[in-house]
Amino acid sequence: MMQIEQLQKEINRLSDGEFERLRRWFAEKDWERWDQQVEADIKSGKFAFLMDEALLAKKQETLQESVYYV
Repeated sequence: MMQIEQLQKEINRLSDGEFERLRRWFAEKDWERWDQQVEADIKSGKFAFLMDEALLAKKQETLQESVYYV
């Protein structure tokens, strides 16, 4: 049996409390990996164009403040 299938079977056997604990752990792990990927992308210069655009907009006095609500 494949490892994923075995994990799925085990997850289905969890109590509600255990499932909630696993869900919170998995969500945190997912965010950690996402943060690591973004950090690596920044270090590699993948997002340098965004800084260039922002600096140009500031110089041209067209920079706009963005409001983002979660």
